Amino acid sequence: MPSSPATRVGEWLLRRVLVGPPLRAYLRLTVEGREHVPATGPLIIASNHRSFVDSMVIPLAAGRKVGFLGKAEYIEGDGLTGWAKRLWFGEFGGMIPVDREDPRAAARSLELAEAHVLSGGAFGIYPEGTRSRDGRLHKGRTGVGRLVVSTEAPVVPCAVTGTERVQPVGSKGWRPYRVTVRFGPPVDVAPLRREHVKARLHRVITDAVMDEVAARTDQERSSEYADRG
Repeated sequence: MPSSPATRVGEWLLRRVLVGPPLRAYLRLTVEGREHVPATGPLIIASNHRSFVDSMVIPLAAGRKVGFLGKAEYIEGDGLTGWAKRLWFGEFGGMIPVDREDPRAAARSLELAEAHVLSGGAFGIYPEGTRSRDGRLHKGRTGVGRLVVSTEAPVVPCAVTGTERVQPVGSKGWRPYRVTVRFGPPVDVAPLRREHVKARLHRVITDAVMDEVAARTDQERSSEYADRG
């Protein structure tokens, strides 16, 4: 559904005046490799995941709106409260709502991501599937590979450092700490497409993306999937 004029104005004020600049200053945000992020057009940004804060700093670092999947309840509600939630999570945060109670939510999530990218949007994905609770960089799940194959959009690796200190897992408050976001060149998947197909192609693309993320973070690498508990 298209945003209303009032919502678009509110989003601009949040991003450019009220929240964006103060948040950059509070986090002492440093961005490396921003030249690898196209300003417009279909894009997938694949990142490590260390804190809820990641989904706020990646769009600031990228310089464009980035969609992330999130719980539909975050943007539900009537009146001023509902409007404020949609403005904060939906417009500023770029959240794409998913009904987690729907048993088909996983498949629906991929469909929503595909539609967002194919419409020309930037989509942020955490291949680990959840925040790292032990600080390690875990094995990526193949959703990112499937998304790359189905959309043919460039996939830019991203590594976020410092957000695990701003809001540790299990913490509700924020603490001032320096955050760095590093972007790499789009992963070249053409050779992988020539050598592999179907599930194997999804796997090797995912592994290649995680290798590029690992090259830009100081996290210890894990060959196991992250615990979603």
